[in-house]
Amino acid sequence: MGKVAFVFAGQGAQFPGMGRELYESSPAARAVFDRAEAIRPGTLKTCFSGPAEALAQTVNTQPCLFAMDYACAEAAREAGVSPDCLAGFSLGEVAAMAFAGVMDFEAAFRFVIKRAEEMQACAQKHPGAMGAVLRLAPKQVEDICLEFPANAFPVNYNCPGQTVVACAVDVYDALAARVSEARGRMVRLNVSGAFHTPWMGEATKALADYLADKALNAPNLPLYANATAQPYENDAADLLSRQVSMPVRWQESVERMAAAGVDTFVEVGAGKTLSGLIRKTVSGARIFNVERPEDLEKLTEVRA
Repeated sequence: MGKVAFVFAGQGAQFPGMGRELYESSPAARAVFDRAEAIRPGTLKTCFSGPAEALAQTVNTQPCLFAMDYACAEAAREAGVSPDCLAGFSLGEVAAMAFAGVMDFEAAFRFVIKRAEEMQACAQKHPGAMGAVLRLAPKQVEDICLEFPANAFPVNYNCPGQTVVACAVDVYDALAARVSEARGRMVRLNVSGAFHTPWMGEATKALADYLADKALNAPNLPLYANATAQPYENDAADLLSRQVSMPVRWQESVERMAAAGVDTFVEVGAGKTLSGLIRKTVSGARIFNVERPEDLEKLTEVRA
């Protein structure tokens, strides 16, 4: 039998009501949400009730999704499933990092709050948009972005045939048209900034400064970094700070986990976005997701 990876969902997967059923049914999940609420009052209301407009604001999205991701992972562990390695998509990497013991929950949650504030500040200073480009190879997407110097960047290498780009708001339509000319398609994403671009450079510096005096532990199991698609070594502070202004190498991370013996992926958190990306990347992978109480019942198959 192969190894099991927990993969933690990222920004864009949020929805009003996320976590409410799990909160009511899983003591482990409830404990996580209650800890988040004690640190940041209002988190439960935003997760469970929205409204969607408030939940979509980066300063709210990231703390709420962190709580959701971590609660789902703890619920999975409570149900008897523990991972052999971890990865998370963008914001999800912070939840994975906390689950791996690099920081304790409170320190990681406070880091997420700071991360969200800095990224939203950069987004307001450099208004941007993001879109998923479908049906084109990464090199084609990179070449198209070069036609919009300093205004468009490939930022998420998601899976074969899907690369996310970030761009200035005023060039989005022209970029989408250029993608169409190349016989691709671009789908706008529900995010509030051009993340993982050089425009997030000020956030990277602020986060590096924030982490400079924080005690970070080595992860207690392999934790794959977005920026390198390699397991963390003794570089957590560097990886966590520069991640926000560098591309997410998700496809490569998933391929490396599979090459290391992972054949079962459990997506923890809101939605099934990562499950879909993994399915397109690793043929024959077993994929589960944990979002609702009924999902926990299916986890008996993970170690079967």
